[in-house]
Order: sequence, then structure tokens, then C-alpha cells
Amino acid sequence: MKHDRRTRRAMISGLGVAAATLAVGASSARAQTANSRFQPARHAQDAWLDAIKGKHRSFIDASTASGAGEAILYANNLYESNKSGYQLPESDIAVVACMRHFATAFAYNDAIWKKYGKPMSAMLQFTDPKTKQAPSTNLLNSADYGLTLSNFGNTIDSVVKRGTQFAVCDMATHFFAAQLAMATKGNADAVYKELVANRIPNSHMVAAGVLAVNRAQEYGYTLLTAL
Repeated sequence: MKHDRRTRRAMISGLGVAAATLAVGASSARAQTANSRFQPARHAQDAWLDAIKGKHRSFIDASTASGAGEAILYANNLYESNKSGYQLPESDIAVVACMRHFATAFAYNDAIWKKYGKPMSAMLQFTDPKTKQAPSTNLLNSADYGLTLSNFGNTIDSVVKRGTQFAVCDMATHFFAAQLAMATKGNADAVYKELVANRIPNSHMVAAGVLAVNRAQEYGYTLLTAL
């Protein structure tokens, strides 16, 4: 009988050690899994995305002329709806509008549109709704067009004042520079420098708009698409 009791105690003790070993192993496996989860790398070129103050982050992706206007409209709507629905100030809302592909043309100011309006209009197949001619100003900075443009009267300057930042596609800027130089018999490098120097306020050159879409989401921005 004594032998049987000793045997049972040894078995119970052994089971306890085994259970403890399994628990430690499971805990170690969970820790390893947590440590091996994907963590995006950080790069100095993207630091501006993290420097924008705000408790809620939105990134608006625009790639067409119509999308550029909608990006302005959506930015305004984000501020308005957070204010009316949540009583949040503009400082709580971080908004970045990405001007890439053909939307990139609207990341340049009036000086560029005055000089290159005709070739840009031809490339974009975009005309002034009032005159039906090539624009000589950046129409997205005018409140005079109402529903005839996709920004519905909201302007670049109006959303900039509320805190909106812009990501401007460098690849598309090089493309526009080459096309404008060809159309005007100019120098592509010189035109590129001119475009970069005449960007709209609060704008940041990014290697490519599609890349900025990726990086923004890695920094916690919610993606909105402006068509």
C-alpha cells in the first residue's frame, strides 16, 4: 500500500512538471509569434506623415482630374462631419490628399497653369466649364464653379487653412515635365524644377503616389479613394 501511494505521488508530481513545462513552452511560442509579427520599416522620407498632428488620420488617393476635385471635397467633409457629429476641432483631424497620376496637375499653382494650361488641358482632356477652353489658373482653387467641378466650390486654400497636407507624385511630375517640355520645345529638367518650385501650399514631394498610399497606411492612415 505504501508503495502504491508513493507511486501515485510520483505520477502526480510528474504530471505537474509536465504541465508546467507545456505552459512555459506555450508562453514562449506566443512571445515568439508576437515578436515575429510584421512591423513596417521606417524611413526618413516618410517622417512628415507621422509629424502631422491629429487623433484621426485619413489619406485620400486621387489619380484623375475629377478625383483631384473630389479629394478637396472629401477633405472638407472630414472636417465638417467630425465637427458636427463628434464635436471635434480641426486640430484632431489629420488629412493628407495624394495628387498622383493625372491628378498631379492640380498640385501646381496658377503660375504653372497660366504658362502650361493648354498642353496640360490636352493631356488631361480637362477644360474650363465656363469657357470650354484650356484653364489659365488652377480651377480647384476657385469657389466660383459650384457643382460644375467635383470639388463643389471647396478650394485648395480653404482645406489648407483647416490643416490638409498634400502628397505630390514625383514620378508623375517628371512625366508632366517631359510632356510639357516636348509641347513647348523646352528642357525637361528645367520644367521639372519649375513644377516642383510652384507647388500648392502644404505639399510634399513623394517618390510615387502609389508608394505614398502604402506608406500612409503603415503609419495608421485610413485610405479613401477619390475617383
